[in-house]
Amino acid sequence: MTEKENSGAFRTTIGGQALIEGILMRGPEKQAIVVRSPEGLVVREEELKLVRDRYPILGLPLIRGSVTFLDSMYRGVKALMFSADFYPEEDLSAEEPSKFEKWLDEKLGNEKVEKAVIAFSVVVAVAFSIGLFMMLPTFLASLVELVTDSVLIRNLVDAVLRIAIFMTYLILVSRMKDIRRLFSYHGAEHKTIFCYERGLELTVDNVRPMPKHHPRCGTSFMLVVIIVAILINTVIFALFPVDNVFLRMLIQLLLLPLVVGITYEFNRYVGGHDNPVTNFLARPGLWMQNFTTNEPDDSMIEVAIEAMKRVIPKEKGKDRW
Repeated sequence: MTEKENSGAFRTTIGGQALIEGILMRGPEKQAIVVRSPEGLVVREEELKLVRDRYPILGLPLIRGSVTFLDSMYRGVKALMFSADFYPEEDLSAEEPSKFEKWLDEKLGNEKVEKAVIAFSVVVAVAFSIGLFMMLPTFLASLVELVTDSVLIRNLVDAVLRIAIFMTYLILVSRMKDIRRLFSYHGAEHKTIFCYERGLELTVDNVRPMPKHHPRCGTSFMLVVIIVAILINTVIFALFPVDNVFLRMLIQLLLLPLVVGITYEFNRYVGGHDNPVTNFLARPGLWMQNFTTNEPDDSMIEVAIEAMKRVIPKEKGKDRW
């Protein structure tokens, strides 16, 4: 299949996320979660109410990237928790709630507790990512100063460490049994979107031969964030050298919203254009999907099709990229 064929005649803004034995699909108007439980398919739909719709300033370029990222993280964690409810750990399912859990339930109620847990999970996930893929490499790279005071070498080591740690983490995670199945659902999501973009009927037979690597995959976002952060930090610390490693970390944290904003606009532009330059820029993300997508079975494709059908807007073209 050629790159031109892979891009499809129609580009949709509909995207998805793999869940535990399920898939979340998000369209322009609503999102749908479909989980294959032991009793059969479980479907949950909800209308999309975006915070940037209430506050238009949050939809401006460079600002909307961080807003969209955090919103997607929150909804993604919520969907994961929903799918996990159908597959509880056997040794935990029979346990009584702790006194603390009972207290939270009495004081806040189930809904508020759920929101608090989701928000906390998002904070922990973001903090873990920042710490592992950005702060740790910067700290380790500072050890180079024991040998040389070259800012160029320090920045080069920082860049190499960031990419090496990220790829090592990704490869190790992809080898876990449960994650491999999750990544198969990821492949089903991509194949279904490809099938829809090509105007074919959403059937298992039509979806199965589609590519599992999609150029507008959201999981490529982190890789681009790391690359953009490397470029920005290299330029800034080359022009304005900072000797203190902890001050460099603080500056990187302050620059993170700008990094995410630039990455979002970059992905948005690359995803909306089909030419040799944008296709070349998309290649690193496509290559990375060798670790984050696996071939799905027919039951996974059925879940993806069901989720997709529920978020396709009634007004044709409303989801055009």
